[in-house]
Amino acid sequence: MKGKLWVSLLVLIVLGAFLTTGVLAQEKVTIRWLFETDFGGGWKVLIENFEKTHPNIKVEMQEGPSATNTREDMYTTSFMAGESTYDMAYADLIWVPKFAAAGWIIPLGDRLTPYEIAQFLPGDIAGGMYQGKLYRIPSQSDAGMLYYRKDLLEEAGFEPPLTWDDLVEQAQKLQNPPDLWGFVWQGNQYEGLICDYLELLWGAGGELLDAEGKVVLDQGTAAVEALQFMYDVINTYKISPPGVTTYQEEESRHVFHNGQAVFHRNWPYVWTLAQKEDSPIKGKVGITPMVHKEGFQSAATQGGWGWVISKFSKHQEEAWEWIKFATSYESQKILHFYNGYIPTRHALFADPDILKESPHYPDLWRVQINARTRPQHPQYAQISDILQRNLHAGLTGTIKPEEAIKRAAQEIRELLGQ
Repeated sequence: MKGKLWVSLLVLIVLGAFLTTGVLAQEKVTIRWLFETDFGGGWKVLIENFEKTHPNIKVEMQEGPSATNTREDMYTTSFMAGESTYDMAYADLIWVPKFAAAGWIIPLGDRLTPYEIAQFLPGDIAGGMYQGKLYRIPSQSDAGMLYYRKDLLEEAGFEPPLTWDDLVEQAQKLQNPPDLWGFVWQGNQYEGLICDYLELLWGAGGELLDAEGKVVLDQGTAAVEALQFMYDVINTYKISPPGVTTYQEEESRHVFHNGQAVFHRNWPYVWTLAQKEDSPIKGKVGITPMVHKEGFQSAATQGGWGWVISKFSKHQEEAWEWIKFATSYESQKILHFYNGYIPTRHALFADPDILKESPHYPDLWRVQINARTRPQHPQYAQISDILQRNLHAGLTGTIKPEEAIKRAAQEIRELLGQ
């Protein structure tokens, strides 16, 4: 009798374990991230495609504020509390050092082979690194460049400018202010000013921090020369409107888009808008790398977005399955056509379907391949705030460029304890 009872109990235990395992195997896991509005609908398409091939994983995109710093704050608040609310983050590259240094995200480099990593643009990979480890898989690239009115340059017999002097000379000959300005860019006090400034600083051989994180901004003459050039294009050469010190991306783009500027520094999205049917400059625009000081090389500020996985997620493997899918060749191609994103994979710049719509992609690749990241420092946000304030003071003539650079370098050293 006792033997039969033990056998029955054993059967029930095994059956229970089997049923429990079966239920778990079929249980649907939800992975979540915070993003702005899916304005093009590309993410909706990707999620539907992913869930068809991964029926046990539900992907939830929470739509949040469009301001990137607000979304960064929301991620930060959640991570600081050790919450698993967000399994992954679609992260701006300047968030990576902060999140990685705090231990909020996990390294992902060991999940890819060197060959797989080499398929991505080097600047986008560099933007996901912190202290030698890859934390972010790039999905959407960005880099600063110089737009020019192809029709006006061709009529005047000019090649696209290479140097600061070329830009000034051509702008002065072609402009007719206030109807047609020579050069518009982003001079407001915000992160965009840093991106514009770094391209000129690097293009004159200067650096903000060295490889060890030491402040070298005020070493040599490049930093002052770069800021002096920004001041001079407004006040000495008079090729930029005085109001450029209040311009962000869209204010400057509107001037160029309306046919009121010869040259324009901005990001890749401008080209697509310039080619719309109702655009006054449709078919009249070219792109080229940002100008540099004579004797130096052009440089572009790297921007872009990519995926990181939260240390606090309970579904890290499911999040990784999504990231592999979302950063694949086909997925980036979908996001390009739906949302206008710039891909991070080399091969997509030669994709026949993309070239039909965007014949400028070989030129864009030349810009992207030379893009550089801003300093990968956990305190980058504070460094940027100091630099923004002092650069803008120098730009508007409140203080001299030499004093602006001296103050910025000193304040950043104090911040970093150097």
